[in-house]
Amino acid sequence: MIPRRTRWCHVATVTTFCVMVGLIAAMVGCAGRNNPPPSKNLEIRTWYDLNATRNNLAGNHTLMNNLDSTTLGYEELASPTANGGKGWEPIGTFITNVGSVGFWGTFDGQGYEIRDVYINRPDEDFVGLFGFVEESGVVKDIGVMNVTATGNNCVGGLAGDVHGTLHNSYSNGNVTGNERVGGLVGTGGGTIINSYSTGNVTGYEYVGGLAGWYAHTVSHSYSTGSVSGDSSVGGLVGYKYYGTVSDSYSTASVSGGDMVGGLAGLNWGGNVSNSYSTGSVTGNSSVGGLVGWNEEGTVSDSFWDTQTSGQPTSADGTGKNTTEMQDIATFSGAGWNIAAVALNETNPAYIWNIITNVTYPFLSWQS
Repeated sequence: MIPRRTRWCHVATVTTFCVMVGLIAAMVGCAGRNNPPPSKNLEIRTWYDLNATRNNLAGNHTLMNNLDSTTLGYEELASPTANGGKGWEPIGTFITNVGSVGFWGTFDGQGYEIRDVYINRPDEDFVGLFGFVEESGVVKDIGVMNVTATGNNCVGGLAGDVHGTLHNSYSNGNVTGNERVGGLVGTGGGTIINSYSTGNVTGYEYVGGLAGWYAHTVSHSYSTGSVSGDSSVGGLVGYKYYGTVSDSYSTASVSGGDMVGGLAGLNWGGNVSNSYSTGSVTGNSSVGGLVGWNEEGTVSDSFWDTQTSGQPTSADGTGKNTTEMQDIATFSGAGWNIAAVALNETNPAYIWNIITNVTYPFLSWQS
């Protein structure tokens, strides 16, 4: 187990790095906005069109159909043989000593999917379909399915680093990296809303089913699948640094070494509310059914399943057995915005729905 003082020093060092990255990105981004490069608003129908967004980082782009392994340009741009075996080149990045050349426009997926993306860049940072999304960037209404993404730091199925807004989006596949690794997003100081990730996520430190590190706001989102790492490993978020997690859940199985939790591995100053986890959780030290380690953070009206997780304790939160976790009274009694519904029905007037004595709570938008 890492001593508390050592943890503080290590986390402070990495936090300083991320803050510096954000400040430099903001300064460079502002300079770019004062002298914006020419940019087109693209309608994306092929992989060639998608590739063209990297030369139009300020544009408002629209996905017009699904992209997959049969779509024009896949072999050259996004397949296992593309770019000398490296596969897809992420859109936007952060270059040390240069600053941000990230995506700062809008990408509207219109509910379509981008499938079969292959990325094999184990020595590179900011890896995903998008590498770096700046504060003004918006990515919405898109699914990234059957993705294989391998990188070093800041690795995600949809984006390596998001400082902007990501909503109504999802990913599925295998994501592998070193630090700050997430099924949907590796890291970022932005907002994730109404989104989810499924699949397998593997890393060393700050590893999460949805986000590895630093998303300022996570709400109305969830993760499933499996998550494994060494330190700060969580079913939804590996490391929650301030900000909030609300009305979200994870059913992912989680395994790690130190600071391992069903929802969050390490909650540093964050506010977790109206959330839950049910996945199995295993680790060596600071292991919790909901939160592995809580440092100056708060957890309210949040629960974990003591039976399915295999964990009777947590750094914070309230443990319930499976029967209680499928009883609306558990959640309505905690002030959740929840309604009981019949099988195959939803009530969108509420954030949460539940089929009492049959299911755990689920988000009404999932239907």
